Formats: sequence, structure tokens, C-alpha cells
Amino acid sequence: MSPLMDVAGLQARLADHRRTVLLDVRWALGDPHGYRHYLQEHLPGAVFVDLQTELAAAGVPERGRHPLPAAEDFEASARRWGINDGDVVVAYDDSGNMAAARAWWMLRDAGLAEVYLLDGGLAAWRAAGLALEAGPVVPAPGGVHLTHGKMPALDATAASAWPEAGLLLDARAGERYRGEFEPIDPRAGHIPGAISAPTSENVDGSGRFLPPDSLRRRFESLGVRDGRQVAVYCGSGVTAAHEVAALEIAGFAAALYPGSFSMWSNHPDLPVATGAEPGGRGAQPSGNTDAGRGSVAL
Repeated sequence: MSPLMDVAGLQARLADHRRTVLLDVRWALGDPHGYRHYLQEHLPGAVFVDLQTELAAAGVPERGRHPLPAAEDFEASARRWGINDGDVVVAYDDSGNMAAARAWWMLRDAGLAEVYLLDGGLAAWRAAGLALEAGPVVPAPGGVHLTHGKMPALDATAASAWPEAGLLLDARAGERYRGEFEPIDPRAGHIPGAISAPTSENVDGSGRFLPPDSLRRRFESLGVRDGRQVAVYCGSGVTAAHEVAALEIAGFAAALYPGSFSMWSNHPDLPVATGAEPGGRGAQPSGNTDAGRGSVAL
């Protein structure tokens, strides 16, 4: 099942009054005004999802900036959004689904079968000349029952060993991977052995995902192959979910490291490499670490 629904498909569902829960996940690093943007205009019936408080627990250095919330807290949020068992859910944002992918991954991980990203997000809906509305939407509470662990994920221990047996992709901008620029995390660089694979290259200029064959060629050029284990991280586990979705569109399964570099870089015993090469400069053996045990591989 593709993780995407296009504007025409969503428009048809809504016109036929087929049960569809729309989630507006307006968030971007450096822009704390997602709810204000949502109130100004959003898809008809869309419920606002607060990434900071509903798709993440409170950030603490040892867990990263956006640690996953407790399963019971996430289920309570999903019920506030009006989700029931068996619902079709479509998430979107106004930044090429870089934030909405977090909701997509978490709901899939929680066992919801039909979760989609609106390809192109709000911009694509707007470009099609379709109606928007303003103001808050407060749905009737849902009764969805969620679980945990349906999507592959890993912790710092598994991320450290991953490049030895598989492929670890760093979804951040290239300058952050190389350690040339680090605006928020305590150390600059990347996890030793990781390959630079910026999430921005998953989409075209309009914010739509590239076609499946184009994405497949892109990831194959980075070393992704059928049967090879792949994992992805980013700064705080948000945009890495976008790369997991892009890999799925291309026909590849991938694990997510939710703690990502914001967690990794806060543990001094974990090595950080700089430069354009996976091994980089300054990488040191990590030794033993307690920065998260109990990994789940593909």
C-alpha cells in the first residue's frame, strides 16, 4: 500500500462522504506558529495536530528533542483527533510533508492500517483551487485502540552497529551531516558510517514526492538494495519519517532511529564523525553505552 494519497483521490473521498480523518500537522523547525497558520486556513474538517506536544514527549538531552510519547498518551491524542478503529487517516502540512510524515509513521507504528500523506500537502490542495476553511475544528472524540511497535525502529546501540551489517542514512541537510553547520544539537557531524541522504531530495519543487522509479534510482545510488537492511535518522526523528515514507514508495523497507542525532550527540561516549565521508574525521570507538537498549531491527 502506497503511503500517499493525491489531491484527486482525497477530493473524491470527501465528495462521496467516505469516512476520512484529516490531520493538519503544521510545524517547522524555527516556526512555532503552526496553530496560528492552521487557524488562518486549512482543509475542510481538518484537525490540528501539535507535533511538539502530541507527536512527542518533552525533550530531554538523553532522549533527544522529540522523543516518542508513551503509547497511552498517543492513543489519547488520536482519540482527541476523532479517530476510530478502521478509519482512513490523511495527514498533511505546508512543508512537503516533512512534519506530517511523523504522524504517518506513528499511526502506522501504532497499528492503524490506512494512513496516508496528502502528496504535495496544503500547497497541492491550494494549487488545485479547492476550498479551504478557517478556524478550529473540534471533532467528536474517537475510540481508536492503538498498540506499539508495528514499524521497525532502533535505538542508539543498534544505530552504532548498523553500518557494519546494513545501511544507515542521515536525512539531514548535507552541511549538518558534514559538521559544517549545527544550529541546535550540542555536537556537529554524523553517526560514523552513516551515508548522507538529505530528505529534501525526496520531493520536487512543489513539495510532491518524486515518482517511485526516480526515488528508487536515488536510493540505489546510495547503496540501498533489496534484502539489505536500511535505517534512517535525522535531527530529532521527525524528517527521518519522511525518508522512511520515500523509501517505502521506492519499494524498500526501512527502520527509524527515533532519538536521532539530537539524542546521539548528547551522549559524550558516542562517537561523532565530520566531513563528507561516512567514516569522516574524529570518529572514535564508542565502547559500551547505555544510550538506549532493546533495539528492534528489520
